[in-house]
Parts: sequence; structure tokens; C-alpha cells
Amino acid sequence: MSSSVSPSPAGQKATLAAAPRWRTTRFDIDLAQPRVMGIVNVTPDSFSDGGRYDSTRRALDHAAQLLREGADILDIGGESTRPGSPAVPLDEELRRVLPILQEAVTWGCPVSIDTYKPEVMAAALELGVDIVNDIWALRQPGALEVVAAHPRCGVCLMHMHREPQTMQQAPMQGDVVEQVLSFLKRCSDTIQARGVHLDRIVLDPGIGFGKTVEQNFALLAQQPRLLALGLPVLAGWSRKSSLGAVTGREVDDRLVPSVAAAVLAVERGARIVRVHDVRDTVAALAVWQAMAQQN
Repeated sequence: MSSSVSPSPAGQKATLAAAPRWRTTRFDIDLAQPRVMGIVNVTPDSFSDGGRYDSTRRALDHAAQLLREGADILDIGGESTRPGSPAVPLDEELRRVLPILQEAVTWGCPVSIDTYKPEVMAAALELGVDIVNDIWALRQPGALEVVAAHPRCGVCLMHMHREPQTMQQAPMQGDVVEQVLSFLKRCSDTIQARGVHLDRIVLDPGIGFGKTVEQNFALLAQQPRLLALGLPVLAGWSRKSSLGAVTGREVDDRLVPSVAAAVLAVERGARIVRVHDVRDTVAALAVWQAMAQQN
């Protein structure tokens, strides 16, 4: 995708209905066309690329490559959230991500920190990071306060059932779409009540986070219901186990299913897709967009 982001003018107010933009620390991200968020895992144990980019140099080289391939946003994280993954100590997470963030914020692109720890959020925002991407939707003690105190940063609120260590031991039951919808509404209402304007907020249904294969695909099929909240949706299907369940492909062979899921999510209204395979996702969305412009 061609990156169309502009510096955020101070004091600007907007609504999603009037102008589909995601206001972040340094950039207003135009969401009139779908945006690709490239994943940079600085971890030894992520489910799909653990250990490949677990040094500062390799992570920065990978991030630069994602930008060359067309990523609009870089999402940098130092702790794996795959099912059963152990928590990472605060000092270790900071050691992993701060050098990458410090360099990435000089590249002229929106940078996101993937963390649930308020101390990491605060340190990243101090460096000028644009977005907080939190799998706990700011429910950890102190996280809401960090984001609410910041004048401009963007935030992605994700639904997760239980926690990474236990979420797949007893997945959700009942109407998953209704539960996710209700949860995201509560979280967005809470953060808006703390003074965070709605144009700073994006919602993520949390594909794979405590949900069955059938529930994940129900969220995809019924994704337009989430749009009723009036906030942009971010979809994170890349290389997820549900894609392996329906295709029989191992995690390192899920390129085509991942790209297909990203296009289907965009077709159903997602404005951001979070992906490992930027180059091929960008190409597929270009085809989708060429078709969509004819309607």
C-alpha cells in the first residue's frame, strides 16, 4: 500500500464518520484505504518467527525491509503472546524493544509498541512512539492512565479471553461476536470517559486469543457487526492456527491463507491488517482495491 500519513496538527478534532483517520502521536493515518501494519517480533519464542529477529540489528533490518515492501505502520513487540507463552520480565522487554524503537521513530513512519506493560508504554511514548497496541485493552493496572495522560497517541484495544498462558485451555463459549462486541464497547467507552478522543482508538477482535476455530471464522464472517461501534477495526489473521486448522498447513507455510484472510477482513470493513508477509499482502490488496474502485 502507498503510505498516506500526515503529521498530526495540534488540536485537530475529527470523527470517524466525517474523516476515517487514525490520530496518533505524530501522524494522522488516512484510513480511507486499508493500511498494512508490519509485525516486528523482537523475541526468541514467537509462534511464527521466534528467534529470527531477536537482536537489535536483525530486527531493524527486518523492519526496514517491511517498509520497502509497503508497510504503512511498524508494530514492534518484545514479548510473545502465543498460547502458553510465559511472561517476560519488564527489564528484559525494555532491553529488547527500546533500541529498535529509538531508531525506528527516526524513519518517518508510524511506529507502534505491542505491549501490555504500562512501564513499556510510557518508555516508548517518551521516545515518540505513535501507537500503543495492547492485547489486554489497557486493563493492566496503570496502562489506562499512561494512555489517558498522553495528549495524542493512538491506541489499539484488543479482545482476549483469559490470558496468554491459559486462553486456549478453555476457549470462549456462547455467541462470540456478541461478547466481543460488548467487551470492545465497554473498553472504548472507558477510555473515552478518560478523555481519549475516539479518533485515537482502533479495535481488534483478537483472532486466536481464547477462541475456537469456528469462533474465529464467525468473527470474520460477522465482522461488519463490529463496525456498528463507529471505530476502525484492525484484523490480525497472519499465520494464525485457525488457518492451519482449515488448510492443514504448518505455521511456516501459511502465506496464501494469511493473505486470503487479510483480503476477506478488508472486504468486510477492516481498515488495518496486521501481517508478517507485507509484500504479498500489499499486492493482494492492490488487486482488491482495483476491483473496489470499479463499484
